[in-house]
Amino acid sequence: MRAFVVTNRLTAAVHEVEPPRAGPDQVVVDVARVGVCGTDVELFTGEMEYLRQGHAQYPMRLGHEWSGTVTAVGDSVDPSWLGRRVTGDTELGCGRCRRCLHGLHWTCADRVEIGVRGGFPGALAEQLAVPATALYALPDTIDDTAGALVEPGGNALRAVRAAGSAPGERVLILGLGTIGLLTGMLAKAHGAEVHLMGRSQRSIDFARTLGFHGVWRNDELPTVPWDAVIDASNASDLPALALDLVEPGRRVVYIGLAGTPSRIDTRTLALKDVSAVGILGASAGLAGAIDAFGGAAVDPRPLVAATVGLDRVGEVLGGWRPAGAGHGPKIQVDPRA
Repeated sequence: MRAFVVTNRLTAAVHEVEPPRAGPDQVVVDVARVGVCGTDVELFTGEMEYLRQGHAQYPMRLGHEWSGTVTAVGDSVDPSWLGRRVTGDTELGCGRCRRCLHGLHWTCADRVEIGVRGGFPGALAEQLAVPATALYALPDTIDDTAGALVEPGGNALRAVRAAGSAPGERVLILGLGTIGLLTGMLAKAHGAEVHLMGRSQRSIDFARTLGFHGVWRNDELPTVPWDAVIDASNASDLPALALDLVEPGRRVVYIGLAGTPSRIDTRTLALKDVSAVGILGASAGLAGAIDAFGGAAVDPRPLVAATVGLDRVGEVLGGWRPAGAGHGPKIQVDPRA
């Protein structure tokens, strides 16, 4: 089968590789759509911290935001999965350690992450093998495009929950990428008064089409009480700004990752009695994201600017956008195109 393989920093191509077989407790999925994510870009450019930590190495096959159809099942797998449209969890814990046994498998020290960590082949291929325990069935109301947005949607939903805001309260989200916009959509569906802040005028103009209460540049942000601030950016200066802006006694949520260390003043954290929450992974939010996307409350598909084939993935990772692409931040891939 065809698969996109990164063989070294900034070096990648589509290769013919052996198709996967469903091992014990696994299924094989015919991949329908894959989202290209900032993590994929960092693995391609060599900036991803996992490369320095030894958790990832070249060659690797990327892709952790996906949807598809189960076409084979291994031993001990319920055969009713055959033919079902699915997406899946990226984080695969060992299942034996204290963290896994306490329901925190996404923090397992020995976890692998599909297409990211531990050498587990990703979904930028015609087929993907994945443990059946990681599967989530997709209802007919979620098409392939929205199905491949469930994984970032699960991250975003966890950020909304962590913010702890009640309906009617004011939430500020820093960053207008896919995670920031999905966080805004889900917070709005929860009843919050949602504002977003960005730097690119193009991103600001697009976000203003999505029905939020306000979308602002840094220098025009209104001076109002923010009941929660969620940093969904990749800017190293914004975690400190989030702490400065949030109301005393409330919460800041950090879901974005910068390429260089971010610093906050813990004196401010303590003297404002603020709770700071970090979010890693979508695992605990996947079911909720499916519920939100499957109903009428949230339609994530406007965030997808274009869908391309496997042969254009390297260009996408390098910043290319196809002619006629929409204004959304997400490019998806159809591996069979």
